[in-house]
Order: sequence, then C-alpha cells, then structure tokens
Amino acid sequence: MTETYRIPLFNRIARRIMRPSFRFGFRLLGKVKLEGFERIPEKGAYVIAINHISLFEVPFMAAFWPTPMEIIGAADVWKRPGQSLIARLYYGIQVKRDQFDRQVFRQTMRVLRSGRPLMIAPEGGRTHEPGLVRGKPGIAYIVEKARVPVVPVGIVGTTDDYLQKGLTLKSPTLEMHVGEPIPLPPIEGRGEARRKMRQRNADLIMAHIAKNLPPSYRGYYEEYDRFLHTDSE
Repeated sequence: MTETYRIPLFNRIARRIMRPSFRFGFRLLGKVKLEGFERIPEKGAYVIAINHISLFEVPFMAAFWPTPMEIIGAADVWKRPGQSLIARLYYGIQVKRDQFDRQVFRQTMRVLRSGRPLMIAPEGGRTHEPGLVRGKPGIAYIVEKARVPVVPVGIVGTTDDYLQKGLTLKSPTLEMHVGEPIPLPPIEGRGEARRKMRQRNADLIMAHIAKNLPPSYRGYYEEYDRFLHTDSE
C-alpha cells in the first residue's frame, strides 16, 4: 500500500529557489567535484547515508543531488538563528538525538513508502573534524522496516572552516563520492541479538561510506574491510 507524504506548497516553491541558489553559492566559493552519480537509483525509495562533519553537508547534498530529498535533522537545528530559517524553508523531519519518537518514525516510513529518497547521517551528529565515529543503529532500524537499499555517500571538504576559506578566496574544494547502493542483511533474533545485528548493519553502512572517503576521513572505520564481510552473509 502506497502512503502519501505531502510537502506544503510553500516549501516546494522554496526548494525550487534554494537548490539552484545553493549550487551557485558553492560554486562561487570554490570548486565542486561530483562522482558516482550514475549509481543513484533512477526511481523508487532509498536511504542516502552520509558522513557529517559540519553544517555544510546538508545544503551541499540538498543542492546537488539530482532529485529533491527528504532530510532527517536534529531538532536543535530548528531553534538556531540562521539555520532554523533554512530548515523551515526546506522542510525536513526533526528528530531528538538518542530518543525514539514514534511520530518521527511514522514520518520516515511515509517518506520511503511514497517512493522518495531520505537522507540520514548515521553518526547522529557533527564530528567537527574529519574522521568517522561509530554509526548508530537507528538507520538500520529504518531500513529494516522500510526494506529499501542504502546509497552510501562520502563527502570531503566540508570542514568547519570551509566558509572562511571560501570568503578569503582560497577556493576550497567540496567532493561528493556516491557509492553503489547496498542491500542490508536481514535482521533476525530478538532482544540483544537483534540490537547487535542492527549495529552490525549500521557498521556495514559506515564501512561503505568510509570506502568512498580518503584515509584521513575514515576514523573509526579506518580498517573498513573488516566490516564488509557481512555483504556475503
């Protein structure tokens, strides 16, 4: 059964203005390198999983992804000056960190069951420095319930000083490396065993993100190969 996820008309119009505006802004500040777009599914729902260093990944992804995506973001963003204006104009799903919210979960299911892409940062917050931290199992729970593939994306250059570099004419480079869509292994068992399998799937997603990042960005997943053996299980 197809579920409907409706975006208000005002926000649909805002997106049509914001996406090209941000593309122009990023290209004005520096260089943009996009790789692997041929791997993005042409239709159907999927989850986009990204690394999250600073404030810049979300507008970068929203601006350059071929189709408008829905975005899960920390509820705090909707309260911060400047950021809140952008978040309210674009329209996204607000989530409180480290809390399970049934309403948020229902929203994510409506997005995916409506055939839309949904972007999540599995680390659960900004790291402020290049180097992945361990992913949280929430993304695995969403994918398990929605039964959709995950598109891993490695983003390079979005450090906290990106804007300063751009404004001082240092022409910083932003890179987006899109990996192959991955199906996650099924979740089985109950209780603690099920929780561990969700963490395994979160680690698998993060390892695929790490695969699309340079060594200095891999952090916890520096030896990402050891997390990939579950691909064949």
